[in-house]
Amino acid sequence: MAQYIVSARKYRPDSFESLIGQDNIARTLKNSIIRGQLAHAYLFCGPRGVGKTSAARIFAKTINCAHPTADMEPCGECESCVSFREGRSYCIHELDAASNNGVEDIKALMEQVQIPPQVGKYSVYIIDEVHMLTQSAFNAFLKTLEEPPAHAIFILATTEKHKIIPTILSRCQTYDFNRISVPDIVRNLRDIAGKEGVNVDDESLHVIAHKADGAMRDALTIFDQTVAFCGTDIHYEDVIRNLNVLDYEYSFKLVNAFLAKDYGTALLVFDEILSKGFNALHFVSALGGHLRDLLVSRTGGLDSLLDLPASLRERYREQAGRCSVKFLYEALGVVSQCEAGYRGATNQRLHIEFSLMRLAFLGGVPETSAVSPAPRDASAGTEGTATSILAASPLRLSNAAPLSPSPAESREAAPSGSEPLAEVSVAARGHVNGRGPSDSLGGMSEAKISSDRGSGGGAAELKPAAGPKKKAAGLSLSSLMSDEEVKVELAPESGEYGQPLPDAEALKAKWPELAAMYSAQPRLANALATAKLDTKEEDGRVILGFALVSEAQRSWIADKKLRELEDRFQKLMNCNRIRLEPGVLPEEQQEDKKYMPVEKAQDLMQKNPEVGELIKDLSLDIR
Repeated sequence: MAQYIVSARKYRPDSFESLIGQDNIARTLKNSIIRGQLAHAYLFCGPRGVGKTSAARIFAKTINCAHPTADMEPCGECESCVSFREGRSYCIHELDAASNNGVEDIKALMEQVQIPPQVGKYSVYIIDEVHMLTQSAFNAFLKTLEEPPAHAIFILATTEKHKIIPTILSRCQTYDFNRISVPDIVRNLRDIAGKEGVNVDDESLHVIAHKADGAMRDALTIFDQTVAFCGTDIHYEDVIRNLNVLDYEYSFKLVNAFLAKDYGTALLVFDEILSKGFNALHFVSALGGHLRDLLVSRTGGLDSLLDLPASLRERYREQAGRCSVKFLYEALGVVSQCEAGYRGATNQRLHIEFSLMRLAFLGGVPETSAVSPAPRDASAGTEGTATSILAASPLRLSNAAPLSPSPAESREAAPSGSEPLAEVSVAARGHVNGRGPSDSLGGMSEAKISSDRGSGGGAAELKPAAGPKKKAAGLSLSSLMSDEEVKVELAPESGEYGQPLPDAEALKAKWPELAAMYSAQPRLANALATAKLDTKEEDGRVILGFALVSEAQRSWIADKKLRELEDRFQKLMNCNRIRLEPGVLPEEQQEDKKYMPVEKAQDLMQKNPEVGELIKDLSLDIR
């Protein structure tokens, strides 16, 4: 049996033309040979398996070739090329810095460098994994690397450029090797499969290329492994089973389930994936990649961004045509959040399942999943009146009026002979005068539940305090799960306190009383007490502006305290048409406060000259 050689060695590039994915570097090295501008030190850096050492060997073989081609490729027939191919060349030396990383190894190299080449013009020293050299070895190598003999050329190769000291980098011409693209890997694998008599489809080659992650050596190793598993007839199903790769069919099924709002199918697909032993985080990453490819497929002119075989491109376009750009954009956001929070989640499976449900409900909750009130049980009497879950719970939403029963429901729900409900005032705030909810400056809408002591019993009845009747805001499970803000129509302002608008002097006179109410909160009390006041009338209201000393104070009060302050001040003034607006005092009006002892002393001396004279007489030092 002939000795087997793995594909990574058998098909290793031996000329610049066969160097895959590094055309710019090959062209630069060729031009330097043609013009005779050879540097004494080169640094080849880049990811694993992209051809750094192979390029160094080709370059070394070419500069020692006796009869290079017109395109500066080694002839492969001269003594230098033959001796290199047979492994007996005395002109090209390879050193593994991972195992020869000490000062003594560098000293031996320095002695060897002095020997001129026996065949060819140059002695080329290829040092692989050069970042493994110790600090002392690097320092010992500096002088030789900077001024080697005329016949010596060093080629350093590394995958971790950042570990090489700057003094070494400054002495070398640096070439950065790129990751090999998926189309280039697929093209090379197809050529090798043809030479080896292996039948393989494009989808299988793309799976291998993606698995290799830009490294041609890894791709050839995976190819050999696949041939060992499948034989000379390779199919996509065998490849994904052998390499434990998630099938793209799962992603297509999931997106179809999302579009149909079928979260049950999505959860079952995820369970099937986990039962086959796939990593949950890899599943999330694969789903994100599928959504990204759909978005690219849906956008014209971006076909170059798709690393997909031709057989799959049309399928992606078909599914992308059924997805809106908004859906794909929001779905990518959900998947990104899921991937970012996966490691910190206590229940990681539930974390992913919840994200799948969110994806299924991106277009809104289906009508069949909304909560509807149960039918009324006639045999249960008035006490068995059925209400929806939302109406029965004391639920409140931001900017939404409290949920209250209708007058008819109130009369039915109250048992015979029960005591009437006490009068309660309920306030709801909303958008008034163009202010949003973040300003916390809303108009006040009042509604009173007044007792109705009629002869028929004590049933409570909802009566608006003033203004026309407003329709109650309806809530459902669909509206709760929606990202949109629930808007509630507010009743007009009532004249609750019945007092005329106060003048500016009255407002300023009452302001200290408001500050005194917060004596237990010195920070707030001091900010209110030192605020500068200003008033104006607008749309039948009086606006009291109070300027604070900093933006931090204004932001804190506006976000946390403004509504409470406004309510209390309205009660102090017995008028509900007062609005408070916090501001920031201009810098020129702010006091220059002294904090350090030296500043306080200098300020005292400036205001009291006699203190300064006393300090001079006593020869005191201010510190």
